[in-house]
Amino acid sequence: MTSGNVSIVTVIGSGTMGNGICHVFAQSGYRVRMMDISQAALDKAMLTIEKNMDRQVAKGSLTAEAKAAAIANISTHTDMAEAVTGADLAVEAATENVELKLNIFRKLDEHCAPHCILASNTSSISITKIASVTKRPSQVIGMHFMNPVPVMKLVEVINGYATDAEVTKTIYALSEKLGKTPCVANDYPGFVANRILMPMINEAIISLHEGVAGVHEIDTIMKLGMAHPMGPLQLADFIGLDTCLSILNVLYNGLGNTKYAPCPLLVNMVQAGYLGCKSGEGFYKYTPGSKELVVSSRFA
Repeated sequence: MTSGNVSIVTVIGSGTMGNGICHVFAQSGYRVRMMDISQAALDKAMLTIEKNMDRQVAKGSLTAEAKAAAIANISTHTDMAEAVTGADLAVEAATENVELKLNIFRKLDEHCAPHCILASNTSSISITKIASVTKRPSQVIGMHFMNPVPVMKLVEVINGYATDAEVTKTIYALSEKLGKTPCVANDYPGFVANRILMPMINEAIISLHEGVAGVHEIDTIMKLGMAHPMGPLQLADFIGLDTCLSILNVLYNGLGNTKYAPCPLLVNMVQAGYLGCKSGEGFYKYTPGSKELVVSSRFA
């Protein structure tokens, strides 16, 4: 299959990444089926997509007519078999949980047409492992979008051990049609993006934990000194501290190197429910509707 033959895309998961992926495919003219187990979650996702497109309209990067056409391209489903019927590509964008993803891919393999490519938006879990639970490992690939999906240009395309070269070419070309810049990586823990990013975030947390500097100072030094648009501790809050911990554990367990061992402070924060933006507090406090960034009183 070539990118030109992809017309129907099913996205499994309607959370932050899932609705963002639906957004870019629908805006690029593809028919999109967004699937989740909860209709309430799907309705919330559609509101998010509309809100984000309204922001594009206000900025002049999208016309009202194009927005209407994109929204019309999206349908919502709670039944997987229905959602994937006739799909040319299925993109899994569920929570970063190994067993959940493996179970989803077993079901996708069962219900998708033989020609359908199965892609995962995983940020760290082995594509080879995911592919191993299907009868089509040559058609399984990683399609790792960055958050926020409608804004960020990168798509990390990850080859599993058995991924067919033609499938890679298709996903590469498809990413370009979405206005993204694809970069190909091979299937090793953390791929490229998180193998480099997560140790940096972890080292920032270690620096805080050991009293080298405070939250504001660490983030300011990295923003002004290294030209990062966001400091590593704020970025960790944005990603989700639970997600950061999960990826670090994948790196640590997969590579067996202690340099990837998560900082005890990160472990404690996740266990206590301080997950960053999603919980309202991590290294910073997050007040709904407020753009002011306030360091958590635990670190002030």
